[in-house]
Amino acid sequence: MKKSALFLIIGLVVAPGFASAATCSVMNLTRCLDSACAINVSSNPAARCQYCGTSRAGEPPSTRTGMQSLSLGASARYTLSSDELEDAPTDPGERYAWATAKCIQKIDGCDADDVSDAYDELIEQSCRAAGVNAQMTATLADNARQTTTAAGCQTTIRACLVASNRCGANWAACEDDAAFNNFFSTCSIEATDCGDYIADIRTAMESARDTAIKNADTLIQNLVTWYQDARDKKLNDARATCTDNAGRNACIETVCERNMPNKCADGYESERVNANLLCDFYNQACDLLD
Repeated sequence: MKKSALFLIIGLVVAPGFASAATCSVMNLTRCLDSACAINVSSNPAARCQYCGTSRAGEPPSTRTGMQSLSLGASARYTLSSDELEDAPTDPGERYAWATAKCIQKIDGCDADDVSDAYDELIEQSCRAAGVNAQMTATLADNARQTTTAAGCQTTIRACLVASNRCGANWAACEDDAAFNNFFSTCSIEATDCGDYIADIRTAMESARDTAIKNADTLIQNLVTWYQDARDKKLNDARATCTDNAGRNACIETVCERNMPNKCADGYESERVNANLLCDFYNQACDLLD
């Protein structure tokens, strides 16, 4: 589907004159979005991130979308068919926008804001499962709505900035101020009639970038600390095993009890000698820790 057609569809669905009086069913809306974004999610927790979040999460296990199946038990009435999924874009951002347009047509009373409220957090959770700190606070479908409100302009520019060919969903490509300024200028030009809000939007986007990068650094530091603690624990356990030959002596008693026919009893010193030989590796290992 051409972008112009997609944008027209979204515009018609969210336009006040065409809005349905029905209340949006979040459950059915989520089922519909899952049929495009959560394929095989029961076996792949990162599915939502991979399909409709960010390309940094990697490709799903299979790219043959039409042949993939859901594990959600969802009714076909509220889900996209395999034939419809054949036309789904492979780029995560474009796929999210495509799924948004399809599902707000299928589920009465829903619009793009309902999609953002219901699904952005699910994508964030999925991206955390994939090891990606994707800060998706607005749907890429909102990028289709050319509006002159401050909130609309901020949503449009943000969606432009977090595209995979610019800053990325986790802002990693814009950690450098020069890169951020370059992409922000490009996105500001593409956002029509938003000149009155550019200064405030720049401040908000810089704050969002700084927070995302800080959180990413914190995540990395937490992982480093975890590995350091695990390594120190193993080392301390090993040293405790070597103290006063505790590990070697326990090994000898185990060998005597389980492997020697007379359990190294008095008069069967040869069994204990053999047990000592079998447990000699403790002496060699402990020597390396000294």
